[in-house]
Amino acid sequence: MADSAVQPVRPTGRAGRNLPAAIIAGVLLGGGVLAALLLVKQVFIAIAAVAVGLSVRELARALATRHRRVTQVPLVVGSAATLVAAYVGGLDALLVGVCLTAVAAVLWRVLEVPDLPPHVGEGTSAPGVALVRDVTAAVLVVGWLPLLAGFAMLMLAADDGALRVLVFVLLTVCSDVGGYAAGVLFGRHPMAPSISPKKSWEGLAGSAAACLVAGSLSVWLLLGGSWWAGALVGLGAVVAATLGDLSESILKRDLGIKDMGTLVPGHGGVLDRLDSLLAVAPTTWLLLELLVR
Repeated sequence: MADSAVQPVRPTGRAGRNLPAAIIAGVLLGGGVLAALLLVKQVFIAIAAVAVGLSVRELARALATRHRRVTQVPLVVGSAATLVAAYVGGLDALLVGVCLTAVAAVLWRVLEVPDLPPHVGEGTSAPGVALVRDVTAAVLVVGWLPLLAGFAMLMLAADDGALRVLVFVLLTVCSDVGGYAAGVLFGRHPMAPSISPKKSWEGLAGSAAACLVAGSLSVWLLLGGSWWAGALVGLGAVVAATLGDLSESILKRDLGIKDMGTLVPGHGGVLDRLDSLLAVAPTTWLLLELLVR
């Protein structure tokens, strides 16, 4: 059941990326998202919903390589509805949307059981065993994608929401770019070679330096907070981005794939670009709520 969208992609450089393609794609995507964020919030919400929907599709197809059948329709529709609910109704609405999406995905899969044979490669496994595995996979998708993305919507709903989201995206980009540059130039000591061989302690230091500076300046200049609050937000972003990236690397290694997809040139799939953003969103939302009022 392997699909071309989740086949390994041959690295083209020391850091495993086609750098020119990655830069062009990053600039185009970033410019479009930035314009939507600063001009029309509703367009940004629509872009986020589409990105999460594509990520659901990529993750479902990746899980299918290990015989996990994830029902995409309720997850894509429920994810979009959850993001809108989070923007309109706040944290409570986000949690309700996540729960309803999970319930819908489980019920959809349960209703499929009588008409579906056991998974390919599972021999004579009881349908109930396959069902439990599929339901677990669906809950993973819900808890990873719409739940974490919903915290970006909570930031967006604030009076200065566009600027808060801008800070959040800026910190995530700085973590990625700072780590990439420092890793390529100075990387000598692998941080987690069994999980992500390209990541180094020097790259982590580069991410931390970039985010501390970016956090201090952006929170001070854009949100009117203190520089030390911005530094703490930047430090939290580094930790969250690193853990988010490593978590996806663990999953991809377990699935035996390099990238979740090929939709974004030089980057892989949509989820390969969202992994750090998804992890940073709740961390940044919480720290900004506590430190910048």
